[in-house]
Amino acid sequence: MAECRNHLRWWAVAGLAAWSAAAPAAHGQQPAPRIGYVYPAGGRAGSTFRAVVGGQRLQDVGDVYVSCPGVTATVIEHTRPLTPKEFTLLRDKLKELQDKKAAATQQSGPGRPRNATRPAWTDDDEKTLAEIKKKLANPPNRQANPAIAETVTIEVTVARDAELGEADLRLRTPAGLTNPLVFCVGRLPEFSEEEVPDKGGPVGGKAAEFPRPQRKPAVDPVTEITLPAVVNGQIMPGDVDRFRFQARKGEGLVVAVAARELIPYLADAVPGWFQAVLTLYDAQGRELAYDDDYRFDPDPALFYRVPRDGEYRIEIRDAIYRGREDFVYRITVGRLPFVTSVFPLGGQAGAETVVEVKGWNLPSARLTQNAADVEAGITQLSAYKGSTFTNRVPFALETLPESVEKEPNNEPDRAQSVTPPTIVNGRSDRPGDWDVFGFEGRAGQKVVAEVYARRLGSPMDSVLKLTDADGRQLAINDDHEDKGAGLITHHADSWLQAKLPADGTYHVYVGDTQEKGGPEYAYRLRIGPPRPDFELRVVPSSINVRRGGSATLTVYALRKDGFNGEISVALKDAPPGFRLAGGRVPAGQDQAKLTLTVPPASLDEPVSLGLEGRATIEEQAVVRPAVPAEDMMQAFAYRHLVPAKQLLVAVSGRRMPRNGVR
Repeated sequence: MAECRNHLRWWAVAGLAAWSAAAPAAHGQQPAPRIGYVYPAGGRAGSTFRAVVGGQRLQDVGDVYVSCPGVTATVIEHTRPLTPKEFTLLRDKLKELQDKKAAATQQSGPGRPRNATRPAWTDDDEKTLAEIKKKLANPPNRQANPAIAETVTIEVTVARDAELGEADLRLRTPAGLTNPLVFCVGRLPEFSEEEVPDKGGPVGGKAAEFPRPQRKPAVDPVTEITLPAVVNGQIMPGDVDRFRFQARKGEGLVVAVAARELIPYLADAVPGWFQAVLTLYDAQGRELAYDDDYRFDPDPALFYRVPRDGEYRIEIRDAIYRGREDFVYRITVGRLPFVTSVFPLGGQAGAETVVEVKGWNLPSARLTQNAADVEAGITQLSAYKGSTFTNRVPFALETLPESVEKEPNNEPDRAQSVTPPTIVNGRSDRPGDWDVFGFEGRAGQKVVAEVYARRLGSPMDSVLKLTDADGRQLAINDDHEDKGAGLITHHADSWLQAKLPADGTYHVYVGDTQEKGGPEYAYRLRIGPPRPDFELRVVPSSINVRRGGSATLTVYALRKDGFNGEISVALKDAPPGFRLAGGRVPAGQDQAKLTLTVPPASLDEPVSLGLEGRATIEEQAVVRPAVPAEDMMQAFAYRHLVPAKQLLVAVSGRRMPRNGVR
């Protein structure tokens, strides 16, 4: 939650290919700058504050770009680790200045001539001495991770009327734009953990898988906060952060962490993200509640009915006591609205749907989703209570006829009759529940059954079976990967396709493979003929090109229901001078390399580009947008296409000749 909202939010060997997801630079160009964290990762509307961005190749950084209207930022300072040579020179200079200061302040003594001249100690000398001491606090032998060793301090101003939710934050250097990071804008008061001098590890971060023992203070610091609040912090190796507050009897306390939500994947970590653990205590230190994830979401959330007035404490740490500067978190805490489930999980595009809403501190048990002017796809639901909005939950909109599952339908002889194509909104409402749906089919007919549950926030781990009237199994599926769901690591939704052998009645069974159930175990089941289609992702979401030059993009085709045809890709409403070559994903292929050529003049500001794909499917022209994304690595091996808000192109510098020499 962490006062973040919006749609797609698509450690150890130091520096192990942490930025290997970066696209290759154009011929002759220097590698693109990269950023790994921003802290704090958000702020309150109407405030101005400083934040630190950690990354690599950030020298001469000049600009900050935030995709959220109403948020501006300026660069204050760039720092980087010292080289061994620089460290030695500064150490020698420090000794020289310290000797000079000692001589200048030394009093006359025996054997010292009264008229002896002391060396002058100036204000400039004092300033230089302080600067050298500050720089020497980051020696080169502290095993910094190069991927986040450099830091940029920025000053952020968030307007009172800034758009609330998540935005993309990028920096720009002479080499171009960085990758985006999540930056949140909210309404709640913001707090930060108290600084502890011996808390942190090496500046820039060391390999978090092998944290050295940290010397802890005699008394661990506890930061006092007032509710409601958003708490910002960073976890270092072996670190535990604690916060205390006052709560009143009867309050429904919600404590929700955003950690993986901010930085979805870490290339050099196992687990491949900051795995936060959250605990609630009373004033006597008794544990009241604990969570290490919220259902299938690695970010934990606690819900607690306060039994009496008094002081309470929350504690956050990594599950296995790892830590580094990019273990950033935001905790939303207070008597705040939080949606735990909705039903149905979707409705018809162009129509109103009344949605049953469950959760904590909600303004109503029902919500009307007006989709009169909304196209088919996945949108977001949220409700307001006063000036505070709930967490946002996904809600699917479709064009097919819709119905609601009706019990009892646990056995074939009680199967609920449906007429394909259709979508059934159902629930596995108790452990071990099976829902059975019957339909009439013809010999040779192709049938697809697909579950949408996990992709819509349901904890259900579905399994699908298709049988004939005699119970013979024709197809079964447990998990089906959807690469378009880049933030999901367990693709628990099911999909199957079969060719019917004869005319007659067929049954589709839906269950939970872990035999779990409850009112929150909702699903949407599509039954009908295949609907060939595709989605597109374009990587990277930040493109850097010298004026008149070219850069390579990768377009990924996410094919659905057997579509295998060619897809043409083109720019949409691009400014003059931008051209795309090789815009074609061949039939049967899942990706293609495209070349973007930019105008011969440099541009002061990045340009937001749009791409779209076209294909002919069943004699109909189909057009789909190409969603900008980052190709992110998780845990040394796995890769995910994580969507970004914009596809930005930075055009700068002189054009590079073909041999790469200028």
